[in-house]
Amino acid sequence: MSTHHYILKSPLGPLTLVATEQVLTGLYFPDHPHAPAAESFGTALSDADLHGAEVLTLSRDQVREYFAGKRRDFDLPLAPQGTEFQHRVWAALRDIPFGQTRSYGEIAKTIEAPKASRAVGMANGRNPLAIIVPCHRVIGSDGSITGYSGGQQRKRELLERERSQEGASPW
Repeated sequence: MSTHHYILKSPLGPLTLVATEQVLTGLYFPDHPHAPAAESFGTALSDADLHGAEVLTLSRDQVREYFAGKRRDFDLPLAPQGTEFQHRVWAALRDIPFGQTRSYGEIAKTIEAPKASRAVGMANGRNPLAIIVPCHRVIGSDGSITGYSGGQQRKRELLERERSQEGASPW
């Protein structure tokens, strides 16, 4: 199965979408600390090349809709690579409603590992699908903006963007 990638311009800078023909495997910021080597992203596609790459086209369009304030949830075929524990954490992240936040401890309780707050933080930091699997919605137990693979400023901007949209709850 071949891998392709597409670089999407966004309000937070360029985002690299990585996919096979059937699933999205990554969405990375330029300085993403746990991203695989760029060589593993496969062939670069431009807008003109996307006509045969349905997953990348759908992903590009949904991320654009998110930044335009027209999308709160993503409906994409995803296949992030990770451990069983990481997958449990990432599934819990997808359940955090738009405009809301949870602490690392709350996520640990959700996945029935109440003493695993630090492990949740590590799994959160290794999320290969930034924004789509909303790890930016996880904050410190005291409400502080904590680490984020895209940097704390991007995390702050994502949270503010969601909070400012109609119907979003304050974090």
